[in-house]
Amino acid sequence: MKIALIGATGFVGSHILNEALDRKHEVTAIVRHPERLPVRMGLTAKKADVLDVDALAEVLAGHDAVISAYSGGNDVPDPYQAMVDGAKAIIAATKKAGVKRLLVVGGAGSLEIAPGQQLIDQPGFPEGWKPGALGTREFLYLLQKEPELEWTFLSPAQILEPGERTGKFRLGGDQLLVDAEGRSRISLQDYAVAMIDELENPRHSRRRFCVAY
Repeated sequence: MKIALIGATGFVGSHILNEALDRKHEVTAIVRHPERLPVRMGLTAKKADVLDVDALAEVLAGHDAVISAYSGGNDVPDPYQAMVDGAKAIIAATKKAGVKRLLVVGGAGSLEIAPGQQLIDQPGFPEGWKPGALGTREFLYLLQKEPELEWTFLSPAQILEPGERTGKFRLGGDQLLVDAEGRSRISLQDYAVAMIDELENPRHSRRRFCVAY
């Protein structure tokens, strides 16, 4: 497939990029610094301002799907607004480009730990992560109101970190998944596997799902 990947050099996006290329997909990596990407078969690097809807749409046109690993960053004055602005621009540009499928790297903060209670609202949720997590939650809410796109929002486990690519994990819905010891975790490598699995065999169109061990 021809994939446009936004944020391909980021914490999550770099692993999605590797997984997609390893499976022989053609990837257009949309990044701030194309020179940071190595030369690889099937990879094209393009620079684009995510907030420039017209310019982004021009790059996205002609692809089978868009994967957004966009992050507004925690080093900006308003991480929440940066994420929301990016989300709105990505949705608008994907539609303008005529691409029907949009897969989004989501967060764990909006997952439920009990009916009506989200992880982000708990006292122990790190304050430094909260603005960006709220912005990512808003991305989900925007998608849920979106009438045209075939969107999917993949939330990771509570702990998302480098590890092994096992290909063995559980999938869930809107509730936080935990293991027998009460931990909620997934490796970046297996998160990427779940994302590209969904790309190749859509099972969660127009809804959010989550992945964890």
